[in-house]
Amino acid sequence: MTPLVDGFGRVHRDLRIAVTDRCNFRCTYCMPAEGMVWQPREEILTFEEIERVARLLVERHGVDAIRLTGGEPTLRAHLPVLVAKLAHLGVDLAMTTNGVNLRHLAHDLKAAGLRRVNISCDSLQRERFAAMTRRDDLDRVLEGIDAALEAGFDPVKVNMVVIRGVNDDEVVDFARFGRERGVEVRFIEFMPLDAEEGWRSDAVVSYDEIVERITAVFPAEPLARGSAPAAGFAYRDGKGRFGVVASVTRSFCDSCDRIRLTADGQFRNCLFATDETDLRALLRSGADDDALDAAITTSVAAKWAGHGIETVHFVRPARSMSQIGG
Repeated sequence: MTPLVDGFGRVHRDLRIAVTDRCNFRCTYCMPAEGMVWQPREEILTFEEIERVARLLVERHGVDAIRLTGGEPTLRAHLPVLVAKLAHLGVDLAMTTNGVNLRHLAHDLKAAGLRRVNISCDSLQRERFAAMTRRDDLDRVLEGIDAALEAGFDPVKVNMVVIRGVNDDEVVDFARFGRERGVEVRFIEFMPLDAEEGWRSDAVVSYDEIVERITAVFPAEPLARGSAPAAGFAYRDGKGRFGVVASVTRSFCDSCDRIRLTADGQFRNCLFATDETDLRALLRSGADDDALDAAITTSVAAKWAGHGIETVHFVRPARSMSQIGG
């Protein structure tokens, strides 16, 4: 087994797989209100193609964590079937979802081998949630969180993208929600991947500000930092944890171990990569595993030192978050 290493010595063991580009929300920072064109079904990777790429990365390169994303992954028909296929690889299998369909799927996904879920929710205020997602589905998301807990997922994490002037006044509310509900909230800095291309640096609520706001009300201590994107904190009174993903103000590129496979079979060595490697074409042209492996290792070897946000060198990816996968 050969570790998948880039030119800066970073070993990559975390694979993010977008299983669909479709979503039942149209979040204002994720996809445009109109004009979104979904990929034709035949251009989306099959479960067998996804499993083949995942198995190669696990068996040849020691990838030990896989996260299913989208779009909204629960919109993919028969998703528990894919979960079962990937669970057999013996990896830490997780999923990021908006939670709307979890009340129907949580138990089946858990039984199929899914270990953890991250549920995206950017407001606890009904009208604001509807404005941000263009869907009045806050109640269904909250039911999804409860369903994940009832199904036995541990931990259940809630992701909140914090945007100044939009929802940053809810940071402490989310911390309180996490403590009361028994979930770990992860506060995420607003990144320049929005479909409307309206990102501004002054809309970013920084790591320092988020931590200061929370700990002023709920004192907490920092936890040891590994390769995970979130810096973790434990509340001093023992009532849970929270995390902060500081992609902008405290870039963690030097410890990043993530690689990505889009729903249409494009391999990306970075969330902010400006080019992709077409694995779907290889898969469907009869290429053997050695050819797939060569394409992947070449891509990883070319990975940049970092994304370079707010530098003169930064180039915004052509695809938005909803098309790349989280």
